[in-house]
Amino acid sequence: METQSYLMDEIKAISYFSSSLYLKESVEEVLWDVTKNVIHRLGLVDCVIYTFNDGRMELTQHAAYGIKNPCSKNILNPIRLNLGEGIVGHVAVTKKAEIINDTSKDSRYIVDDTVRLSEICVPIIIDNILFGIIDSEHPQKGFYTEKHLHLLSIVAALCAQKIKEIYQKSRKPFTKDNQYFKQLKGLMRFDKIYRDPNLSLSSTAERLGISACYLSSLVNSLLNKSFIDFVNEYRIADVKRNLHAEAFNHYTILSVGLEAGFNSKSAFYSAFKKQTGITPLEFKKNNLVLSN
Repeated sequence: METQSYLMDEIKAISYFSSSLYLKESVEEVLWDVTKNVIHRLGLVDCVIYTFNDGRMELTQHAAYGIKNPCSKNILNPIRLNLGEGIVGHVAVTKKAEIINDTSKDSRYIVDDTVRLSEICVPIIIDNILFGIIDSEHPQKGFYTEKHLHLLSIVAALCAQKIKEIYQKSRKPFTKDNQYFKQLKGLMRFDKIYRDPNLSLSSTAERLGISACYLSSLVNSLLNKSFIDFVNEYRIADVKRNLHAEAFNHYTILSVGLEAGFNSKSAFYSAFKKQTGITPLEFKKNNLVLSN
């Protein structure tokens, strides 16, 4: 019976939120609609959506319903959190939803408008990139259940899908004349940023002054590959050159890979085999045979 109840609630949530979001034409409308309807449909007393700014590495309260929303689309004393700060900031880092049954025993808890004793945080993820966090607090300890978590996860997924659709409709088709794409290639070819083992989608996007979502879509649309595959192509080209360069004669094969920007043996060998079909050692041996 409990399984049937979960299924019915899931069907109702999908149906209701899909219908509610269908005609929304802006991200702003989506966020405010979700916060309002989460409260009414799930019987909560508070709901806030934080959006993530990957350039500043911070989360900002963007939409709310409850005490935080005294009128219209206004938020009472909106707060900002650094990535990793508070329960919301921690969920933003892990991208994994959390239920806190007793906030008084959680050192991460940050008081917003008033102290509440339980909290639930669910990330909104678009193409594996953090967009924001749905956060709700309740004055009662242990208020949130796995059912709340399940339904809010559905809401977050529907929200992400709708936001992605809005982005796609408003975005002009990418071309290789795109200024950010040209800058990206320059950073790779001339600045050789791929040699940084800590290089990430977010850090590169910040360097370009665009969002991680935009950069991911840019690379995927123009090159039909992921950002990491794009970066690894430059690293592997470096490895191929350096395996036979006199300056690298005293290097091990792994050291050549690490110099090119790979941060581990497994990442290096996996990427090399994926692109070339052979191992770095086989590549080096084959090229030695050909040169003799």
